[in-house]
Amino acid sequence: MVALYTSLSSSTSNTKEIFARRSFLPEHQNGLWKIETGFVRTFTYLEDGTTVALGLWGPGDIVGKALSKLDPYQMECLTKVEATVLSLEECTQLTETLLTHIQQAQELMVIRSHKKVETMLIKLLAWLSKKFGSEVEKGRLIDMRLTHEDLAEMLGSTRVTITRILGQFEQEGLIARLSLHRIVLREEEIWYYEI
Repeated sequence: MVALYTSLSSSTSNTKEIFARRSFLPEHQNGLWKIETGFVRTFTYLEDGTTVALGLWGPGDIVGKALSKLDPYQMECLTKVEATVLSLEECTQLTETLLTHIQQAQELMVIRSHKKVETMLIKLLAWLSKKFGSEVEKGRLIDMRLTHEDLAEMLGSTRVTITRILGQFEQEGLIARLSLHRIVLREEEIWYYEI
């Protein structure tokens, strides 16, 4: 797929570009993308076409093919995204960026290691609310507009299963679902999943 984006500057380094929701950040041979606004998911595919989630990234995070040996390596915009091109030579945050990627990979690996999809999903929602959420009156708002398919791919599950479990969580009062795939997590209600 070809990314739809608008360049805000003509130089190749520190160029701010705007990408539409569900478009892809293009690969730069010797560059990385610093996300200024919006959310990006990174993923690859298995031989059978199965999507494997590699990470979720937001403002201040840095992504790029240069950080991975996987092929294909895709960077999809979950929302409208503004990102800046950084050359590898100019990237002074490379060590911090690598540590962030390693830490996120470990956190997601632990989340996906739980036996029950219900536990994986509540742990993923808790992780998303801590990393990307904002405090609202009734909990923490996850305003990433993740679809049920997005959540299923993150956990190696199916959309149908995720839809069923989200409905169950809503009935139990653990979450409130808002329009545009936004979720409010009621953190005080999830303590028993921590056992």
